[in-house]
This record gives sequence, structure tokens and C-alpha cells, in this order.
Amino acid sequence: MKRRDFVLGLGTMAGAGVAVGVDGWRSHPVHQRPSVALSLPSHDAQPLRELAAQKNLLYGAATQKRFLTSDPIFASYFQRECGVLTPEVELKWKRLRPTPNEFNFNDGDWLANFAAQNQMALRGHTLVWHKGLPPWFATHINALNARDQMLKHIETVVGHFAGRVHSWDVVNEAVFPLHHRRDGLRENPWLQMLGPNYIEMAFQAAAAADPNTLLVYNEVALDFDENDKKRAATLALLQRLKAKKVPIHALGIQGHLRGKTKINAEKLKTFLREVSALGLKIMITELDVTDRAFPRDIDQRDRQVAEIYSEYLSVVLQEPAVNALITWGLSDRYIWLKNEARKDVALPRPLPLDRQMNRKLAWSAIANNLKAAPKR
Repeated sequence: MKRRDFVLGLGTMAGAGVAVGVDGWRSHPVHQRPSVALSLPSHDAQPLRELAAQKNLLYGAATQKRFLTSDPIFASYFQRECGVLTPEVELKWKRLRPTPNEFNFNDGDWLANFAAQNQMALRGHTLVWHKGLPPWFATHINALNARDQMLKHIETVVGHFAGRVHSWDVVNEAVFPLHHRRDGLRENPWLQMLGPNYIEMAFQAAAAADPNTLLVYNEVALDFDENDKKRAATLALLQRLKAKKVPIHALGIQGHLRGKTKINAEKLKTFLREVSALGLKIMITELDVTDRAFPRDIDQRDRQVAEIYSEYLSVVLQEPAVNALITWGLSDRYIWLKNEARKDVALPRPLPLDRQMNRKLAWSAIANNLKAAPKR
């Protein structure tokens, strides 16, 4: 069996999460089910990667080479908890392309080897995006050479890692309906230089470079009650790609969750079913919870963060098409949310483990949903 056929067949889970209001955070329950109490796990509790594997689901996190090499304690916990590794920056253009004619795979290869040595799947993030570009991009890429440069990048990078990458985020964040295009696409350099067909060109090139990897369209802001237009535009893009027989296999939903912003369970469930009906798998690719709206008190804050995890997971993990859950980081020691600084200057606590590598209530929220999931 080809590896892509295997990952396409991965099962998923359905969790029985918390449906508890917090200080008027939402006015109605997300599910008609009793609340599930959250408590701190024991030190010897099964790691998340094992709980996920028991349901034929993948759990993992994003990280960087420098965190793993400079912090052996963090590296050991990452090895224990994670069955998937997403390079946070090492496979973006800015890191791979020091000059227009050079590729530097040193850091990416190190992470690929680390993942293989620890029986982790490796995700490729990301091939085509309007951010994470090198300084030379603006002066060297134009409408005359953009197609060749994009295809060269995809063919070289995907070809280099062929056989080692579980899934590639081929195109990242291409939808932005507020730009008022009829097709809902984001006005970015790729669209301006190549037109809307740049998306299908990217997927076709990635499929040619590695026919056995899972090819993903990855998008942000699909989760909340306010995201109707974004969901509709994303679904329309997926429908167009499928109608053209573009080799796309999955939708990546980032899941950057914000405190006190409502998740409409029925809308989200409907969207997931519509994506699944297209024959696509779904990956939760960048999950975390911003805690800037919550109290400074750590116990209160951790509980509210955990309840958001549970609310979200008890919706998305009921959809059988979901085959992976990846948090954007594992420990509060290393987070990208520093730019979400709290007004009280307290350190953010968005992830499953704290800065001392202790499992938090957020870890319990994820674990509870994994345990409650039917095996696929």
C-alpha cells in the first residue's frame, strides 16, 4: 500500500468535551451532553501520541530545530508526547532560499532525521504562502518568472524530501473574502503575478514531485461564528479544485482559538461535513488558545483555556474525516504567541505543557477527547 493511501485511510475520533459557560463567555451550550470534569493528569499517564494512535489518529506539535538542540529536556518531552513534527520555520521560503539560486536543506534535514529516529511523521509547512518569503523575493520575482520560480521551488523541495514527509501544506492562507473578489481569493503576490490558477499549478507540481504524500490546503479563521464568509469561500475553492481534478487530499484547519470568541458548533459541524463530502480528509494543523482575555490567576486561566480546547475538540473530532491533531507548539516555554502579549504582562499559557514541562488542564482536555473517541 502506498504511504499516501495509508494516511488517507487514517481514522479519527469523536470526543466528549466540556460544555461549560465561563463568566458569561457564551450564552448557550455547545452540546446537549453533561459536562466533563477536568483534572491534572498523573505524571505516568499515557502520552498524547499513544492515546491518538489507539484511535488511528495522529497527534503532534510544531517546533524548531533550535529548541530541540539547545534544550534536551524539551526534546525528551517532545519525543514522548508527539507522533507528528511540524517544522515551524525551517521549511518556509525564507529559511530554505538564502539566495535566488540556492537551497539550504541543513535544518530541514536535521528535523527530518529527528522525526524518523523517534518514529514521528513529518509535516511539510509550507510551499506557497504570501508570508515567510526571503528579502530577495520582492526584487527578483516578477510576472515573467514567477511561474518558473514557484514550480522550481516546489519540485526541488518536495523532491528533496520525497518519501520522508507525511503531508505538505501546499498552499497556505489563499482565501480572504474581505478583498471582495468574486472568487474569495486573497490579493497576494502569487495571485497578482500568476492569477488564480497558481493554486492548482502548485498542487500539480507537488503531486508530480512526490506522488505518495498527502497534499493539503491550509487555512486560518474557519472556526468561529463570525467566519461564515471565510468558510463559504474556502469551500468554494475546494469545490473548484475538486471539479478540475486537482490532486488535493486534505484541508488543514489551523485552529488558532481566541478566548471569549464563540464557536458555533452547528455551523462548524456543517462545514466539516461539506468538506468531507468532497472526499477530502481534514487535519487540525495549528491548534492553540490565546489566553490574553482571561484572568491573571493561573488556575482560573488554565481552566478557561482547557475548556476552549474541549469545546473545540468535542466538535471537530466527531467528524470522521479528521485524521490528525497538531498543536502549534507543545510547551509554553516556546510559543509564537508572544505577539499576543497580555496587558498584565503575565506570561501566556496557550499550550498543553507549561514552561516546566508539567502537563496542564489543556493536556487533560486533549487526552479526554482522545480517550472518548471511537476507534476508526
